[in-house]
Amino acid sequence: MQATVSRYDAETGAGTVLTDTGVELSFTAEALARTPVRLLRLGQRVRLDTTGSGAGLAITAVHFITLH
Repeated sequence: MQATVSRYDAETGAGTVLTDTGVELSFTAEALARTPVRLLRLGQRVRLDTTGSGAGLAITAVHFITLH
């Protein structure tokens, strides 16, 4: 799933993204801890690993989008 960073707190590592389907999801610093991502910018495009669905959808990891 891809999204755009809409809020990010560099002190706590937590933030919010807006998915391409218009759903706003929050993430914690833990979602960044297992990735090389250390800092995000507002408006930055990211790829998300998620678990669950509907109201139980949760972000498990935030990645930079890479082109192959």
